[in-house]
Amino acid sequence: MTLKQSLQQKLLQKLSPQQIQMVKLLQVPTIALEQRIKEELEANPALEEGKDNDADDEKDPSSEDPFGSADDGDEEAHNDQNREDFNLDAYIDDDEIPAYKMANNNQGQDVERREIPFAVGQSFQENLLNQLGMRQLNEQEQRIAEYIIGNIDDDGYLRRDTEAIVDDLAFSQNINTDDKTVESLITLIQEFDPPGVGARDLQECLLIQIRKKKPKNATLITAETILRDFMEEISRKHYDKITKKLEISDADLRDALKEIARLNPKPGNSQSDSQKSVQHIIPDFTLVNNDGQLELQLNSKNAPDLKVSKAYQQMLEEYSNSKNHSSKDQKEAVQFVRQKIDSAKWFIDAIRQRQQTLLFTMQAILDYQFEYFSTGDETKLRPMILKDISEQIGLDISTVSRVANSKYIQTSFGTFLLKSFFSESLSNEAGEEVSTREVKKILEDCIAAEDKRKPVTDDKLALVLHEKGYNIARRTVAKYREQLNIPVARLRKEI
Repeated sequence: MTLKQSLQQKLLQKLSPQQIQMVKLLQVPTIALEQRIKEELEANPALEEGKDNDADDEKDPSSEDPFGSADDGDEEAHNDQNREDFNLDAYIDDDEIPAYKMANNNQGQDVERREIPFAVGQSFQENLLNQLGMRQLNEQEQRIAEYIIGNIDDDGYLRRDTEAIVDDLAFSQNINTDDKTVESLITLIQEFDPPGVGARDLQECLLIQIRKKKPKNATLITAETILRDFMEEISRKHYDKITKKLEISDADLRDALKEIARLNPKPGNSQSDSQKSVQHIIPDFTLVNNDGQLELQLNSKNAPDLKVSKAYQQMLEEYSNSKNHSSKDQKEAVQFVRQKIDSAKWFIDAIRQRQQTLLFTMQAILDYQFEYFSTGDETKLRPMILKDISEQIGLDISTVSRVANSKYIQTSFGTFLLKSFFSESLSNEAGEEVSTREVKKILEDCIAAEDKRKPVTDDKLALVLHEKGYNIARRTVAKYREQLNIPVARLRKEI
């Protein structure tokens, strides 16, 4: 084995810390940016909220107080106070009168008092346990029933096998029981409200509800028979098989299906105490159409006012002018203060670059899709890919992708993710390039206007699009239909 020594020259490109910070900030949505700024303000004391009024400070020396206490008129006292360490004894004054003792509570009878009401209610599990408490059970049955209720999910289903419940009771609760006892208690719980609770599957859930409906009539009996014996046919919408085997008319089947449609497939939702995830979209941009002139605005939360603390700047200046440069503590103090100030400046610059990038990218999309944003007509959308916008603004495709994947724009005709405006192109019979989103819109309108008793197949949809000038194969129609979450014709059939 021989060792060789060689000289190599490489060209590397590395991102600066500021560039890395900029990339990370660019891809976060507005609500996450607000939290990110809050974390930076807590971590870096040299960063403050508010506008940097350096020009005004030169005219008004009293505004140099970093805490904005210009009304006190004693600038030097405040600067000295800023340079002092935090003193808990000075901050807490035992002689100070509490605010509640100074509050004016003298209100006449004619004064209207408005208080914010709050709701108190039972959770889904508590409601079931209260109903269980009204039944006559021995101690062991009570514990078993409580365990069963604890295994009911938020939708109201008991998704556990009876054998598994028996084993869990033996190992975790030290309760020896059998399948028959557990089944009888499950049947008992299935009598509770809301109807359908405690079912093991959708079929059992719907059967419990239909059996509780009173008074019984021919329609309810037919609906129960369909749920019990023809669940697969319902899911596949093979209505002809049902009417033939039950020897009923289409009208009778339609009435029975209406009764089934009134049932709740998730009975626990009405009383579930779990907070379902509700996502509130905060738009990054607002677009206003002012008599044909489009005005683009950036959300104010995307453009917060941040500045470097003047107290830290003054502290660094004093350290730099100090004659005691040889002290180790002095050097560490200067290094710490300078690091915090540089970090604050980097963060402010990154936020500013983020704003500019967002505006440049959105303005380019706005110019490219001007006709669409002016009218709101989806058929006016031009084919557009990331490269089109990247070349227009001179930024990398990855940068445009980061903006498009997580930013929203609010318009007069809805709030949209920027990514939804990007689509591939295809050519019509006239040789013009059209957006695939335009074709999907036409496809969606065709399906919405179809006769639900005889839904249009993919082959017929391809013919319809061909008549409109879009030469698209059936498999492409099927692909677009699946992307729109529209089922096949057989599953769209109605009686």
